[in-house]
Amino acid sequence: MTAINNIILNHDEINHKIRRIAFQIYETNVNEKEIILAGIDKNGYVFAKKLKTILQKISDISVVLCKVSIDKKNPSSEIKTSISENDYKNKSLVLVDDVLNSGTTLIYGVKHFLNVPLKQFKTAVLVNRNHKKYPVKADFKGISLSTSLHEHIHVVLEGKTFEAVLE
Repeated sequence: MTAINNIILNHDEINHKIRRIAFQIYETNVNEKEIILAGIDKNGYVFAKKLKTILQKISDISVVLCKVSIDKKNPSSEIKTSISENDYKNKSLVLVDDVLNSGTTLIYGVKHFLNVPLKQFKTAVLVNRNHKKYPVKADFKGISLSTSLHEHIHVVLEGKTFEAVLE
């Protein structure tokens, strides 16, 4: 039996979702002077960069990018961020990833940031799968899908054509 890849979001749909999520983040932070977009390394960080670009076009809020490095095979190991704790202390922070699968990566990311007092903490994902192992939710999401545990979602956010594919 061969696997069939189904495009669940095409290039234009992904751009639309990014723009919509950026507006939602702006609406939630309309009174803030600065927000932190903490993107989980690889696609979450790429997604955060794209959100920053839109936020800078639609608002006067200063957007600071933070790369969050989590070992996805061993998420309880040390988590590293590209900015210091003082740079996000008492600020509004949005933790960003491309896909919310089981919730493991996001929950460990949340745990890391809860060690520092924040003004506001939210999460954003492009694709939210409904198979969570942990009680974590996405505050901002592009699309929610009910998939089987054996299926995988692959997101491409770099290059000429973006897509989210169900494999």
